Amino acid sequence: MRNRLTAIAGGLAACVLATAASAQNTADVVQRDVNQQNRIEQGLKSGELTTKEAGKLEREESHIDKMESNALKDGKMTNAEKSRIERAENQASKDIYREKHDAQTGDPNSASSKRMQADVQRNANQEQRIENGIRNGSLTNREAGNLERGQARVDRKEGNAAANGHVGAGEQRNIQAAENHQSKRIHREKHNDRKRD
Repeated sequence: MRNRLTAIAGGLAACVLATAASAQNTADVVQRDVNQQNRIEQGLKSGELTTKEAGKLEREESHIDKMESNALKDGKMTNAEKSRIERAENQASKDIYREKHDAQTGDPNSASSKRMQADVQRNANQEQRIENGIRNGSLTNREAGNLERGQARVDRKEGNAAANGHVGAGEQRNIQAAENHQSKRIHREKHNDRKRD
């Protein structure tokens, strides 16, 4: 009987550790999203990035968000999934560096750049809200995965809007509508009754 209870307790402890490791993996990759969005916004503000370059980087961020969403469909992120995502994040980081240090410069005071700056900053804020929810347990991994799919859609809209090097007022309204929808989803998921196991 004692051996059986010890085995059950050991199994439960292993489950708790696996769940905690998966949540940590998720929080780590989402924190990297926050960092990379902040780097893109800083590049726009300094003129190191053109609007077109930022759009290309946002399409790359969209791909990473989709990878995260797919990894979290089953409610956990394995070390192998985290490694694949980190490789994509490392490539995106190199691309951000390369674009910021090439010969092209943007006009940070142009209306188009200002629009893109605001949209990218909102991305960073929303990614931070997701990461906070993962860390404090108000978001399950599955919920975070669904939210990352929404982030991918917003990133893709930004990337498509900036593909020609200019983000117009109408394009920004379209992006802001998607961001508003995503913001409501984040709030709803963080304040429902589901908690991380």
